[in-house]
Amino acid sequence: MALSNDYSALPADLPAPVDDGAADHLVGMAMPAITLRATDGTDVDLSTLPGPRCVIYAYPRTGVPGVALPDGWDSIPGARGCTPQACAFRDHHADLRALGAHVFGLSTQGTAYQQEMAERLHLPFPVLSDSDFRLTSALSLPTFEVEGMILLRRLTLIIHAGRIEHVFYPVFPPDTHAASVLGHLRPG
Repeated sequence: MALSNDYSALPADLPAPVDDGAADHLVGMAMPAITLRATDGTDVDLSTLPGPRCVIYAYPRTGVPGVALPDGWDSIPGARGCTPQACAFRDHHADLRALGAHVFGLSTQGTAYQQEMAERLHLPFPVLSDSDFRLTSALSLPTFEVEGMILLRRLTLIIHAGRIEHVFYPVFPPDTHAASVLGHLRPG
């Protein structure tokens, strides 16, 4: 596999994740009364998300230019692609908002780390930190471990009236996923 330090592009030989059933239980679940810190400085209560719909895209971790990714990162199915995915949601944000959807990113990285990425990529939506795994545990979100870090597997929750109405899992390729979410939310 060719390795790349360009976080904005995906390697051509990126391995695709397979559906292991780890998100099958999520549809129909109520969002728990858990408050997470967001990159815009707010605290977001997940049980009172704005409507009519919310899109929460969960991703493993973003890289920082000039800082090496974990060993073997490009070989882990579904790991690589957080920056292109965030940029795609940024680029489709106005269209998603026009459909009444509020967008949030979600990772287990701390807010300060996420803020650097949100500013660098000019994200028009907040990214939520689940660094203490409260939401991950409450919903039994799928995770994996690398270099001692527990990270979320890439998935997207569509929330309506406080309940998860649809789950995209696994998500691949991540750079075109926002367009898939947009297509799902469009009427007809």
